[in-house]
Amino acid sequence: MTGTGIRLTAPAPGWAIDADVVVVGSGVAGLTAALRCTAAGLRTVVVTKARLDDGSTRWAQGGIAAALGEGDTPEQHLADTLVAGAGLCDEEAVRTLVTEGPAAVRRLIGTGAHFDTSATGELQLTREGGHHRRRIAHAGGDATGVEISRALVEAVRDAALRTIENALVLDLLTDEHGRTSGVTLHVMGEGQHDGVGAVRAPAVILATGGMGQVFSATTNPAVSTGDGVALALRAGAEVSDLEFVQFHPTVLFLGTGAEGQQPLVSEAVRGEGAHLVDADGVRFMLGQHELAELAPRDIVAKAIMRRMREQGAEHMYLDARHFGAAMWETRFPTILAACRAHGIDPVTEPVPVAPAAHYASGGVRTDLRGRTTVPGLYACGEVACTGVHGANRLASNSLLEGLVFAERIAADIAAGGMADSTAAPRPAAPTDPAALPAEPAGTVPLPLIAPEARAAIQRIMSEGAGVLRSAGSLGTAAAALETVYEQARQAQDQDGSGPGKAAVPGVESWETSNLLCVARVLVAAALEREETRGCHWREDRPERDDTDWARHLVISLTPDRRPVLRRTATAAFPPVDPGPVAPAAAGRPTTPPPADAPREP
Repeated sequence: MTGTGIRLTAPAPGWAIDADVVVVGSGVAGLTAALRCTAAGLRTVVVTKARLDDGSTRWAQGGIAAALGEGDTPEQHLADTLVAGAGLCDEEAVRTLVTEGPAAVRRLIGTGAHFDTSATGELQLTREGGHHRRRIAHAGGDATGVEISRALVEAVRDAALRTIENALVLDLLTDEHGRTSGVTLHVMGEGQHDGVGAVRAPAVILATGGMGQVFSATTNPAVSTGDGVALALRAGAEVSDLEFVQFHPTVLFLGTGAEGQQPLVSEAVRGEGAHLVDADGVRFMLGQHELAELAPRDIVAKAIMRRMREQGAEHMYLDARHFGAAMWETRFPTILAACRAHGIDPVTEPVPVAPAAHYASGGVRTDLRGRTTVPGLYACGEVACTGVHGANRLASNSLLEGLVFAERIAADIAAGGMADSTAAPRPAAPTDPAALPAEPAGTVPLPLIAPEARAAIQRIMSEGAGVLRSAGSLGTAAAALETVYEQARQAQDQDGSGPGKAAVPGVESWETSNLLCVARVLVAAALEREETRGCHWREDRPERDDTDWARHLVISLTPDRRPVLRRTATAAFPPVDPGPVAPAAAGRPTTPPPADAPREP
C-alpha cells in the first residue's frame, strides 16, 4: 500500500457490495458522472451523505454560466474567468470549461432540466459579478440548483441506478499496489445496510462538495464538512489552493452571533440592478471597479469589509426597492421568502448583508480528466481543484465545472476498459468475513476529535482565517488548532487512563475530525502565501506579488499527519500521472492513456 497510512478510527466493515465505479456525492457533479458512467455500461453506485437531493447544488440560486447568448463566445467567457482568477487560473483548464460548457448545458437540458425562457422560447440570460455579458442561465427565477437537482435525481431514479443514502464515506480502500479499490462508509441506520461497510470498486469519484462548515457562518449546508478533501489527504492525494476560500459578499445578515448556514442573496440580484449602499445610502462600489457592484466577488467582499471597518458597522445594505413587488415575486421568489422569514421586506427596505464563507476555490488536485495523484481516485465539482477558478471563482462557473469535468471523468473511466460487459459478475453482498476488506498493514488510526470541538474549530477559523487575515491571526489560529489536535491525540494515547476522554467513533466525531484536518491545511497554506490575491486577503501583505506568488501551493500529508507544502513553477498545474485506473484483469484489459496524456516530470 502507498499513501499516508492514515485512517479514521472506525469499526471494521461488516458488509460490502461490489461495483465498477462508486460516486461519492449527489450534486450536479456526482449525479452527472454517475449517469454517464451508467450509460457507458459501468456498474455504478452513488453514495450520498443525506438524501439524493440534499447536496450543495440545490442551494445554487444564480444559475449556470456558459456562452449561450447571441454575440457571446467562449473566448469572452475565458477572458472574464481569467480576470476573476487573479492570475492563478490554469488557462488550459479554463479553455476546456468554456469550450465544452455550452454543449454540456444543452445535454443537461436534454436530461430534463427546465431553464427560464422568453415568450419565444429563448433562454433568459442574466449577468453576475465579473461577467461582461449576460450569460447566466437560470431556472425558477432564483431556484436554479433546485431544478438541476430535480432533473438529475429523476434521471438517476429512472435509470434504476443503485444509491446508498444517509451514508458518510470514511476512507479510501487501496490494494497492495496503492491503487484505489473502493471506500469504507457508515450508513446511518437507513436502507438495506447500516453501520460501517464498504463499496469495493477500482474507480472512486469524489463529488462531496465544499467545506464551508469549517467557518461559523456559511452559505453551505450542514453536510459540507470537507469530507472529500480530508479523505483524499489521508489517502495520500495532493490538494491545492485551499487558502482561496470565496466569501460571498451578500449574505443575509442575521446578527453577529449567527452560526451555521446563512441565507444567500444571489449575485443575480445585483446583476438585475440592485445597489450596495451603506447606512447613509451611499453607493460605495462606484469608483472601486469598472463594474461597480458587479465586480468579481473578492473585490466586492473586500470593499464591504473596508466600509464596515471605516464606519464601525456590522453590515452593509443591498438596495433593490426599485425592482417593485412584481419583479421580486417572479424573478427572486426564494430570496424574497427568505428575507421575509427573517422580518425583512426587500420590496420596501434595503436588505442587510455581510460576507460569509461560500465556496472553496481549491480542493483535491486533478488533471483535465479529473484524475488525482492516487490511481483510480477522481474528483470533480467543489471538492476538486482543476485550475479553473484560480484565486477566485467567477460567479456561476461552479455548476458548469461540475458538468464538464464529470463528463470527462466518465469518459476517462470508460476508455480505460472498465465497461467490458463480458466480465464475470461479482457477488452483491458477500457474507463471508474473509471476503470483506481488511485494514492494510501499517495503518495508523487518526485521533478522533470530539463533536464538542466543532464550534471551537469554527470560531478559530472565523476569527483567524476569515475575510481579513494576517500573519498574527493565522499564527494564532494554527496554534489553537494544534491544541485541539494534541488534546485529542493525548486522550487517545491515554486510552481512558488519563484526564482526557477519547472521542467515540460516530458521524459527529468523524465530521469534526474532517473539519480539523482541512482547517489545519487551509491555515498552513494561508500562512505560507505572503501576499494578497483574489479571495486571500492578507492585511500584513496587502499587495499582489506576481514575482514570487504567481504559482500554486500543492499540499500533502506526511504519515505523522503534518502538511507538506510545495510551490508550483508557474500558474499552470504540473501534470498528474496516477497510473492506470486498475490493474489489468482477465476479460477487462486496462487501456493505457493516449500518447498526448500529461505526465509527471
